[in-house]
Amino acid sequence: MSETVFSKIIDGEIPSYKVYEDEYVYAFLDISQVTKGHTLLVPKKASADIFETDAETMQHIGIALPKVANAIKKAFNPDGLNIIQNNGEFADQSVFHLHFHLLPRYENDIDGFGYQWETHAETFDDTHKAKIAQEIAAQFD
Repeated sequence: MSETVFSKIIDGEIPSYKVYEDEYVYAFLDISQVTKGHTLLVPKKASADIFETDAETMQHIGIALPKVANAIKKAFNPDGLNIIQNNGEFADQSVFHLHFHLLPRYENDIDGFGYQWETHAETFDDTHKAKIAQEIAAQFD
């Protein structure tokens, strides 16, 4: 995997506002600060996306995510928190080093961050949903 801006941040080649670090992950403020406290959590073992990440790395991320989320909560007492992780260019991934956005959400915030979730339950009846679930489940064999 080629070097990314995140690997340069982890290595100290590019400065960052570090909020947490252990042997496996590095968390720092996102330069864009979409909301106050917007933090990125990245594994030190680089992989492009979730599809290329090994289980051990994900375990370390799973341990660190609630630690960082709770630190943000204690620091700023947000009304909520989005954790967003994009995979692939079509899913708006721009840095191809696995990373998680922790976005504190504040009531009455005019930060310009919106999350629109459109449901299509009426498009997929029970038969369609059973077939979709079966197709995914078959991939675990």
